[in-house]
Amino acid sequence: MKKNKIFLGSLFISLIICAIFFIIYFSSSIFFNNFKTSIISILVLFLSVFLVVNFSFKIFLIENVKKLLNEFYSKEYDLNDQRSTTDLEALSKSLKRFASDKKLEIELLKNKENYRKDFIGNISHELKTPLFTIQSYILTLIEGGHNDPDVLIKYLKRSSKALDRLIYLVKDLDLITQFEAGIKNIELSSFDLLKIINNVFELLEVQSKKSNISLIFDREYRTPINVFADEERIQQVITNLIMNSVKYGVDSGTTEISIHDLNVDKFIIRITDNGQGINKEHLPRLFERFYRVDKSGNRKKGGSGLGLAIVKHVMEAHKEKMYVESTEGIGSEFSFTLQKSKSTG
Repeated sequence: MKKNKIFLGSLFISLIICAIFFIIYFSSSIFFNNFKTSIISILVLFLSVFLVVNFSFKIFLIENVKKLLNEFYSKEYDLNDQRSTTDLEALSKSLKRFASDKKLEIELLKNKENYRKDFIGNISHELKTPLFTIQSYILTLIEGGHNDPDVLIKYLKRSSKALDRLIYLVKDLDLITQFEAGIKNIELSSFDLLKIINNVFELLEVQSKKSNISLIFDREYRTPINVFADEERIQQVITNLIMNSVKYGVDSGTTEISIHDLNVDKFIIRITDNGQGINKEHLPRLFERFYRVDKSGNRKKGGSGLGLAIVKHVMEAHKEKMYVESTEGIGSEFSFTLQKSKSTG
């Protein structure tokens, strides 16, 4: 309807101009007596016709382009914006923005697809190792190994360890899924952070001694450090971070924990080691599920490959910040913030 109005209007104006031009042209006495004026009049009329036609063409073009684009444009791009109705430059900018956003959307989809492929490949590898281990032990026992009591006990114990690894993997995946789906809630309470850290030191004492790594505080803490958080989840965070530090530490190394005031409301907890360190290229992906810095696929150090992913989700659930700094060959520092308990002065 709008296009028809533009067309009829342009046609009507063109007819009037042509009629005027026709009259002037055949009024030869006027034309020759006022030659200069007649030339100017003709030029003005020509210019008027040009502007009208040009304007009409722009309107016609924009309306048709809009009609085509509205068939696949998303709602966030409103082509009925009045600024775009008569402005090709505005329409061009809108198109470029649309193309740029679509390109970004395609890149994000590609990244998600690559992440999905990596995730499936990694989880397949994680499941395959213990499953094949259990299968090989069971087949050995079936084929006659069960007749030897020593072999029977040995292989059953190894199968049990492999099953433990599967259980840890499934539990960790389930926990991450619950956090991502918003099902898992944190239970906030006040507790002494020093007590939690000492518990973790005791739990990991055997493992740290095997690796010849000392678990220490940066100084002596004489008074409790009370925080307001989920006690169980924070213990899990500290356990995962210290375990990671021990696994990738160096002989006679140290893993040091320090607690400082970040501001009046927050503490910052730092876990620092002098271990192998991490190349900077790995830092952006460090908290992804199953992401390993060691690309050889070596699983001898154990773990589900989900420890840091769990740490990230727990800290996000607390709405706290997580930081990591590392230099290859020198060591790493993982730090996170926690809310001070109201009872903390």
